[in-house]
Amino acid sequence: MVRTGSASVAAGPTLAVVAREAGVSVPTASKVVNGREDVAPETRRRVTEALDRLGYVRRPRFDAAKSSGLVDLVVHSLETSWSGAVLHGVEAAAHDAGLEVVVSAGLTRSRAGRPDRGWMDKLTARGSSGVLFNLAELTASQYGWLDQHRIPYVLIDPVLEPPPGVVSVGAANWQGGVTATEHLLALGHERIAVVAGHQRKMCSSARVAGYRSALAAAGIRQRPEYVRHAGFDESAAHRRTLELLDLPEPPTAVFVCSDHMALGVYEALAERGLRVPDDISVVGFDDLPEARWTTPALTTVRQPLSEMAATALRLLVRMREGDRPESTRTELSTRLVERASTAPPPG
Repeated sequence: MVRTGSASVAAGPTLAVVAREAGVSVPTASKVVNGREDVAPETRRRVTEALDRLGYVRRPRFDAAKSSGLVDLVVHSLETSWSGAVLHGVEAAAHDAGLEVVVSAGLTRSRAGRPDRGWMDKLTARGSSGVLFNLAELTASQYGWLDQHRIPYVLIDPVLEPPPGVVSVGAANWQGGVTATEHLLALGHERIAVVAGHQRKMCSSARVAGYRSALAAAGIRQRPEYVRHAGFDESAAHRRTLELLDLPEPPTAVFVCSDHMALGVYEALAERGLRVPDDISVVGFDDLPEARWTTPALTTVRQPLSEMAATALRLLVRMREGDRPESTRTELSTRLVERASTAPPPG
């Protein structure tokens, strides 16, 4: 469903009020609002600050009939194989739909922490058909701006629980956590630890919940000291693994909530002279190319990143045409990919 929110928003300040606040003419303020380049940097700064301070909302509305053949993809970073898989899925689906993709790395923010109004104004100026946000943590202001302009948007694997009515696509993270843990249980492991991402992020908390559910179903006591959070950071995962190994009764297996963090886990185990899987088993999550390149190759839970991205693009196209999705949340299934990093516990 396309969230508009316009009915509940009171009329904001006029452009004349913004111009007066910034000490410029109305035509100059209009140039800034419309993303024109022929404005001095200092003048643009004053107008932009006035726009933010007064909460000005542009009046133009999204019109599918007048929109361009462009869609915007905002990714968390362009430096990871994760983003590469997402971009591949979006581009393939966009090609089928006759659309082109404009890629941005993150939502650039001002020093004050406000959304970069320049990026948003350019989005409107080029008549984008809609926006896909991957791993984005949007603010209430950004949601409000998109809603006010009635620009269709879809979240791919949102970081936090999105507001009601926002369309999102993700993976079955809870089931993935169950599957990873059940695999280790079937091999005979009972001392199973988890190196998770951020506690507050949707995907991480769901994977840990799946891990806990699988242990409970098997009648295995869940040890609080076996749950470590590393924020999806390789170096932090390395440190958390060393902490696990220093426990009086260290785990015989570790479920790592991302393949990227698994690299840090491998490094920590090697430092302690432990072999995978002879001394300790490791299961990852994502099935990125890194999972196949490690030694030994990583057993992991595959989430279909390219398929998630393509699904999001197709939903965006439907929303652009005024079609309302049956559900605001779409989850694609995960599956275990067995490789060489898991085995029965030693002894």
